[in-house]
Formats: sequence, structure tokens, C-alpha cells
Amino acid sequence: MSIKDVKCILVVVCLIIAGCAPDKAPSEKAASQSSPSATQANSAAGSAASQPASSPVSQETATTSAPAPQTVATDAGTEPVAETKHPDVIFVPTPHEVVAKMLELAQVTKDDVVYDLGCGDGRIVVAAAKLGCKAYGFDVDPQRIQESKENVEKTGVGNLATIQQKDIFTLDLSPANVVTLYLLPSLNVKLIPQLEKLKPGCRIVSHDFDMHGVKPDQVVEVTSENGAEHTVYLWTTPLKKEAETSTE
Repeated sequence: MSIKDVKCILVVVCLIIAGCAPDKAPSEKAASQSSPSATQANSAAGSAASQPASSPVSQETATTSAPAPQTVATDAGTEPVAETKHPDVIFVPTPHEVVAKMLELAQVTKDDVVYDLGCGDGRIVVAAAKLGCKAYGFDVDPQRIQESKENVEKTGVGNLATIQQKDIFTLDLSPANVVTLYLLPSLNVKLIPQLEKLKPGCRIVSHDFDMHGVKPDQVVEVTSENGAEHTVYLWTTPLKKEAETSTE
């Protein structure tokens, strides 16, 4: 082998070594640069793990910083209703057969003004308006108010039916000459002072529940479509108080 051949071999070996070195150096550099980040991440994770999830003070602050209940107004002309006011009874819809009997027993005509106290989904208001009279539904539950208004709009009786969010126990009933109820007996009794202010000859009808201490003019039974039995009570004003019975 000539000296020239040896030099050529040495040049090739140097080129190979020189070509590999740059590839190795950057990877080592990258590894050395990534080490502090990994260390910092582990340190941060350990620090976070050592902290309490949340203190009772922060939870209490979140609770007490919530906005206080607001008083809101609904339709124009209605009284403000507090958002914290909850219904006194759960909503159970009156069967349509019972609604029809209530209005029949009260002898509702186009000349009447019907007040439904605790109107629910508005079915009594709608049925009364279909008879041609002015009908008003009152409830404190915003969801029921929305449902009632939707039913009024859907049935096209908006010119006669009005739905308002009001507390029935502070309501002036004097414009009405027919009042419909589906409340508990104790709530019917609670309404007596307001009902006594109605004009003579006004009719009050209640689904299923009586009014303790007041004698009804009529009591009728109704069978709904599903076979359930319902009772409808009718009173007329002035209310006829029943004599107190002695318990001695």
C-alpha cells in the first residue's frame, strides 16, 4: 500500500468521525437542558401535593359572598314577588273533567270574573276564558307562571286570560265573583278573611278540599278519566259559618 492510499484512508476516517460528532453533541445538550425542567416539575408537584385541597375559610367565603335574594317585578301592574317565596303546596294538575265540573257548579258565564288561586299550568284559567269570561291566574312559582302563559298563548285566549306572579295570601280578591281553589284545607281556612270581603253572591269552588268552619252549599263527586274519585265543594258569599262544637 502506497503512502497516498494510507492518506486517503485517514481522510475518510476523519470525515466519518467528523460527521458523527455533531449528531451526538446536540442530543447530549438537549438532555442536559431538559434536566432542570424535569427537576422543577417534580419540585412543583411535590409542593402542590403538600398543600391542603381547600380550607374551610375559603369555602365559607364562597358561600357567604353569594348575592342576597332579590325582589323582582313581573308583569306591569303586578306587585313585586320575592324570589325566595316558595309554593305552599306541590303542583298536582286538576283533571280536565274536574275543571269542567268546578266551572259548571259555579255557573260561570261570560259576565263573570274568575280568579284561580294557585293556577299551576293555567288549565282552569284557560277553560274559564273559553267560556267567554275574564279569567286571572295567580301563582308564586315562576315555572308555573311560564307554563300558564304558554298554555294561554297556545289556546289563543290571551285577550281574556291573564297570568300574574303574586302571593295569593296578600291578594285583593274584590274584583272577582268566582274563585277557584286547589289548595290544602288549612290554606283554604287561611283565605277566609279575604273571601269574606267578596261581594254577596260570589261563588267559591274547591277541588278535593273543604274549608273548616264554613258550610258548603253543595258537594259533588266527580270521576276522572282514569277512574279516580274527586270531590268539588261550592260556597257562596256571604260565607255560612258552622257552629263551633264543644269538645268537653
